[in-house]
Amino acid sequence: MHLFELTRRLVDIESITPNEREVGHFLLGYLEEFAQRTGGRVERMDVSAEPERFNLFVTWGEPTVTLSTHLDTVPPFIPSSEDEQYIYGRGACDVKGLIAAMISAADLLLKDNVRNFALLFVVGEERNSAGALHAAENPRGSLFLINGEPTENKLALGSKGAYRFVLRAKGRMAHSAYPEYGESAIIKLLNALQRLRGMEYPVDPVLGTSTTNIGVIRGGRAPNVIPDEAEAEIFVRLVDDGAATRRAIQEAMRYQVEIEEVLCIPAVHLEKLPGFKTTVVSYTTDIPAFGGAWGKPYLIGPGSILVAHTEDERIPKKELLEAPEIYAKIVRQLLTTGESGA
Repeated sequence: MHLFELTRRLVDIESITPNEREVGHFLLGYLEEFAQRTGGRVERMDVSAEPERFNLFVTWGEPTVTLSTHLDTVPPFIPSSEDEQYIYGRGACDVKGLIAAMISAADLLLKDNVRNFALLFVVGEERNSAGALHAAENPRGSLFLINGEPTENKLALGSKGAYRFVLRAKGRMAHSAYPEYGESAIIKLLNALQRLRGMEYPVDPVLGTSTTNIGVIRGGRAPNVIPDEAEAEIFVRLVDDGAATRRAIQEAMRYQVEIEEVLCIPAVHLEKLPGFKTTVVSYTTDIPAFGGAWGKPYLIGPGSILVAHTEDERIPKKELLEAPEIYAKIVRQLLTTGESGA
């Protein structure tokens, strides 16, 4: 398929986490045909304890360099469309267009008789990096990992981490006409959230400051009942390993609300490659989950994160067309000279 056609075909397959099965089977068939024509080898990597979910690994020779991105998207599903400038739809830039660009890059490399590289497409990045964590336990000898996320085709010098947790407040129900006989869990939660908003967070000279998002609030029974329970889901974008932030939040919330930690992913600092523009991103990627098991990481891809996860998600056709050459150039450089570019 043409790059644009493949991108739209992938966008039109709903793959909201953890529902990657259909897009995985489509790509498995597509890559098996591609590998058969080009002398590659395809492996379906079933994710432990989740037999309906699997990563896809394709290698040509010994996989010194691996191009990798994820298969899943966030909700809601939005089918594809296009105009002269953009391809639209859920996953257009995060990351169905990047999957198509990596496959196109592989085609370019193989036509130039370049081998010893691989493709790796994983499940679960948008929720808990299940696919990358499984891949980290099952490495294939790769020395370099080119991770794909929307960076406007610039090499990212770093990406923030993530600390996700739930605050839960407990109270005592009572008739709202007699609030003195109850204890409002919502008031407790609001007080805790106010303390959270007033905290100072670490700052990094490259990544900037940590940021906090109060993403979800739930609580109460009815307008005329003093609420006995309330909770909030919080997401902190970390600029370090998160240890200091976790301690500070736990201390500030002590005796007021319960804290359930969901995940903590450290921030990462990445290196340059000669000849590429650079940027810094504030989102979290699969790179920490890989833990170095697939080699030294780099982060780059077409599209803007500012439109990812939105109703107007899109990828510029110009950047999408540039991406296969960029990926192929990085692979060639890492295969021949390593990161030095000398």
